[in-house]
Formats: sequence, structure tokens, C-alpha cells
Amino acid sequence: MTDLPGLDLARVHDYLQRQRPGLLAGPLRGELITGGRSNLTYHLSDGHHDWVLRRPPLGHVLATAHDMSREHRVLAALADTAVPVPRVELLCPDPDVLGAPFYLMEHVPGTALRTPADCRALSPHDTAVLSRRLVEVLAHLHSIDPAQVGLDDFGRPDGFLRRQVHRWGRQLAASRSRDLPGIDQLHDWLGSHLPTRTTSAIVHGDYRLDNVLVTTSPPDITAVLDWEMATLGDPLADLGLLYVYWSGLGGEDDPITHGVTALPGFASAEDLLADYARRTGTDLHDLPWYVAFGYFKLAVIVEGIHYRYTTGHTVGEGFERIGALTQPLVRQGLAARTTLDR
Repeated sequence: MTDLPGLDLARVHDYLQRQRPGLLAGPLRGELITGGRSNLTYHLSDGHHDWVLRRPPLGHVLATAHDMSREHRVLAALADTAVPVPRVELLCPDPDVLGAPFYLMEHVPGTALRTPADCRALSPHDTAVLSRRLVEVLAHLHSIDPAQVGLDDFGRPDGFLRRQVHRWGRQLAASRSRDLPGIDQLHDWLGSHLPTRTTSAIVHGDYRLDNVLVTTSPPDITAVLDWEMATLGDPLADLGLLYVYWSGLGGEDDPITHGVTALPGFASAEDLLADYARRTGTDLHDLPWYVAFGYFKLAVIVEGIHYRYTTGHTVGEGFERIGALTQPLVRQGLAARTTLDR
């Protein structure tokens, strides 16, 4: 067993032997699953079975973020719904095992579409199907009655948007280490132009194409991942952020989309919105606010990752380029207030 940053395989092995006797058929091997920029995700195997372990990042961890118990709870709650999620095996709330809580879930077949190379096996027909399926799954999620799956106390829908703006303002303050022109202006505008919608649902909090696993034969979504920010709130917050990730910064070699959503067959961002509205009957008049908030939220997330990188608390490659994205995201957020077609 060879340890990785943030993962002591011997400790995990001993913990699983105590908590789930008979689960393991041999010594554990592990590898870091790259691509994520927030929680640390590892592929574990005992040579006969495969799992995925999730734990918070090393070092600077923002308050209320990276809550393993919340992510574990929502995955367990959605197990028998139309939303595809991995089966959870175990939650370890004891930080003494790995230095932070973690949970273990099944390893689901599928690929996260992060680059054009990941899409090589997909035809334009396949990407069109996946575009529709991505919206269909989101609509399924937002249609679930939280009480029916034991999540009626999972969040406080009243005042959700106001708290979100305040929360991400606090997150920004906790990670601020440099001048960021326009970000306070964007934050203030969001706080003074809150939509008055009263609809609430289970929201994922970071719903996007590369947070799902897909298969190619047939094209389908096998799992929705990364539920660390899930709660009860306004479902348009998910749709606005999906628009942000789908559209990115709008240029060639886009560092947000990596050119994936521009490949033949993928729906346009506007078509995604129309499909969601058709499936759910939702009025999208206020969507520019949610898109502007999505850009602000992503800018704050990026800045938090940049902060962890500058303090030497990131694991993996590519973090040195993250900080360059904050300012363009802020500019897109400011522009979204008035330029998004309604």
C-alpha cells in the first residue's frame, strides 16, 4: 500500500476492517482521480472490488464547505430516485483516521467529459442525446419532494438567495489575498437585486457536464457526482450555474468549457434553458440574476482554490493557472446583468 497526499491507505484499511468486516478481499491500492479542484477524490481497489473515497482538501478549508456528511446524506437519499447517483458504502465522521471526515461509495462506470479528447467516442447524435439527458436529470432532481426522500430538513428554502449571496461574500473574504476589481460591485448588485421567487427544491449546487459520468453505448448519464454544496433552495440557482459552465468565458480555447460544449451535436446554452423551461414549466424571466450569481460564485470558488495553491495546500497539477480565471469570471458576471437574452 502506497500512500497518497491526504490518503493513508493503512489507516483506511484498518478502519474498514473494523467498521465493515468482510468488505475487503485484500490490501488496498489507491490513486488520485484528477480533474477536480475542490474535494479530493481517490479510486480505491482491493484487487477484486473498486470504490471511490472522498475527503476535504488539505489546508485552508472554507467554513461550511466540504461537508462530507451532507454529501453522504444526499447520495443515500437519492439512491432510489430517477437521479442516477453512486451507492454509498460508509461515512467516517472521525477526523483522526485521515485528518478529516471522508466517505466511501461505489465506483460507477463512465467518463467525465472534461476535454474534447474525452468526447472522441461520441457522435453528434450522442452529444445531442447527452445534452437532453443532462437537462432531464436536473429536471428530475428539482421535481423530487424532499420530504419523500427524508431531506425535508436538509436546508432552509426561505431566504435562500439572500443567504447564498452573503455566504459567498464571506467565502470571498476568507480567501481574499489580492485586489480583484469589480468583484465587490458584482456582489453588491446581487444583494440589491434579489429575485422574489418562492419555488424551492433539492439543488445540487454545482451541476455541470463534467460533474456527471457518461457512457457511450448507449449515450447516458450513469452518475451525478460532487454533491458537497447540495441543499434546499431555488432551483434556478442550478440552472444559472449550468449556463455559466456551458457558456464559459465565450472565447476560443475557453478555460471553463475547454471547448467541449462547442463540439458538434451539443445543444446551445439557450437550447438547454428552453428544454428546462419546457420540462418544468418554469418562467425564466429572472435568469440573468442567476447567471450573474453563477459567475460570482465560480469566481469565489476559483479564488479559494488559488489561495490554497499559493499556500501550498493543493494536490495535483494545473493549479498554477487557476488564479488567472477570477477576473474574467467577474467581468462575465457584470456583463450578464444586462446582456443575457431573456
